Order: sequence, then C-alpha cells, then structure tokens
Amino acid sequence: MILPLLRNVLLLSTLFALGACATSAPVATSTATPADTSKVRNSQAQTGQAGTVEDVSRYRPTFPAPKEPVAPAPKPVVAPTNHVNAQIEQRLRDQAYTNQNVKYAQGYRILAYVGLEREKAMAVRRAIISRYPDETDYLTFKQPVFRLHVGDYLTRLEAEQAMMRIRPLAPKAELESMQVLLNKAAY
Repeated sequence: MILPLLRNVLLLSTLFALGACATSAPVATSTATPADTSKVRNSQAQTGQAGTVEDVSRYRPTFPAPKEPVAPAPKPVVAPTNHVNAQIEQRLRDQAYTNQNVKYAQGYRILAYVGLEREKAMAVRRAIISRYPDETDYLTFKQPVFRLHVGDYLTRLEAEQAMMRIRPLAPKAELESMQVLLNKAAY
C-alpha cells in the first residue's frame, strides 16, 4: 500500500517542478517580426534596442519611368460620293414591292370566348366591339364550338396589353399564336 502512495507523491512532485519551470521561462513570440527594409530607420533601431538593421535597398528592382503616350495623328475625313449605286437602289425597290404583297405574318390573337352557346359568343363580341371599336373580331364556328378571336398583334407585348384591357369583358380570355393580318387599312 505504501508503494502506490509513494509513486503518486513522486509523480505529483515532478508535475509541480515542470509547472514551475514552464512559468519561469522567458516568453518567446510566436511570430517572427519581419526585417525592416525601409531606408528610414525607426527610433528603436537608432537607439540600438532592436539590434542592427540591414540595408537591402540595393536588392530592390528599379524600373524606368513610363514614356509619355503619343497621340495618334488624326486621319483625314473622306466624304462619300455615290455610296449607293443604281443596282442597289433597284434591288431595294424590288424588295419593297415584294414586301407590299405580304398579307399575313406570325403573331397573336386573343381568344375571348370558347363555348357551345352562340348568344353568349355574340354578347361578348358586342361588349368588346362597343368598348373598343378599333379591334378586329373573328367569330368562327366549328360544330359544335363557337370561338371568338380578337385583334391582330405582331408582338406578344402588344397582345398582353390588349388582353389586360379585354379581361374585364371576357374573364377567361387567353392568347393564341397564329397568323395575323398585316395591312388592315388596305382591305
């Protein structure tokens, strides 16, 4: 029984001795301070507290000063003469004539009504035309369904704006992509 107690006392005294050594040791910094490479020495280096400082300015690279940018010489402006010749003008006229004959394009129409009752389709049509007389309507009947399409719009944005106007009159209105008439004024 005395042997384990003696061993514990020896271990405990060794532990205290090591602890005392650790607390009395000089404190060392964990990070090394970089060497001073500036030409101007600080006050500690002048007094000799930080030790000697080595001048490393001779190892620094030196670069020549940048040259002044030279402005490019302005180029003379040449006025165009006869830049569109007769052949190009003729081809442009031909293309314009061909484009006048195009009647349909891919666009959007608003499907305002789909149903079996003709009276309801006509009522929605009258409400839309009375409120917006410029809108074109297309009432089709494919047995047994009546379909009422409104407007000819080339872009989806135009169709969405018109649908927001028509929505109070036809709450179930939706957009459909289809061929639309281009030159309404010509017919």
